[in-house]
Amino acid sequence: METATSKQEFEELMSYVRDLKKEKDVLLLVHNYQRSRIQDIADVLGDSFGLSVQAQKAKPANIVFCGVDFMAESAKLLNPAKRVVHPNAASRCPMAAMVDVKGLLDMKKEHPGAGVCAYVNTTASVKAEVDVCCTSSNVVKVLQAMPQKKIIFVPDSNLGLYARRFVKDKELVLWPGYCHVHSNIRAEDIKAVLKDHPKAEVIAHPECLPEVIDMADAVASTEGMLGHIKRSKAKEFILATEQEMAYRLGKLFPDRRLIPLASALCPAMKKIEFEDVIKAIETLRPEVSLPKDVMERARVPLERMVAIGLGKKVDWS
Repeated sequence: METATSKQEFEELMSYVRDLKKEKDVLLLVHNYQRSRIQDIADVLGDSFGLSVQAQKAKPANIVFCGVDFMAESAKLLNPAKRVVHPNAASRCPMAAMVDVKGLLDMKKEHPGAGVCAYVNTTASVKAEVDVCCTSSNVVKVLQAMPQKKIIFVPDSNLGLYARRFVKDKELVLWPGYCHVHSNIRAEDIKAVLKDHPKAEVIAHPECLPEVIDMADAVASTEGMLGHIKRSKAKEFILATEQEMAYRLGKLFPDRRLIPLASALCPAMKKIEFEDVIKAIETLRPEVSLPKDVMERARVPLERMVAIGLGKKVDWS
């Protein structure tokens, strides 16, 4: 089925998708950085942590996950008995590919006894070698909950540098990875926008460079941005994160001006087309498949992450 080209066609297509999801027993999870029309057909729209929690609560037998590869893998890890479908296997996170199992095992040998925390932006095989995972919304909480005083943090060095500002009683050993989208956001980019919007508040994602973090009025995950705007009295906001976030926030806050940055575009997220999603729901393919041993080991750090995020007691044994 082709993408709708008019409002009426799109409304008809939306009706088709709603009926199809019901027929196929599908829950459609969509990340905030997905294309606007894919956001419009989501059952749940959110950040990686929120979607991880929703994946665990999922009642339908099938989950179609619109996000990059590691997100669909995480949904499968948390729901081993369910079919998880990733609409386009080419939608892969470059940062997740920056850390591999061999490199991580070598670093663990260099720092014996250190705990290992992996950002969810990692492959399932890497997650299988760590103690706990985290997201940008709970990284500080997770690191503080870990029993070790020395912690290897992979793969996002910028997120690790941000966490260091709050976790002062532990030594963080940072893997030299980064999100190219957020690293492309520079302080001068924001200053240029501020010239035209001097009263705007700057909200930065924790994956941004320290220079951007320093000039931000607020630092938050994508879901945290929503909360900040809701509380703020400002009328304009410069969003230092992937530009598609402005679409979601614009729908939620039509009375505010949300200003995206032209440099903040994630090609990997945009590889999933509207047609890919329709086909994935129709065919329940391509299905995410992981080795059994990886599934069993990688699920543990994810479950610990979810438990910490929900304020539950964690078993570190």
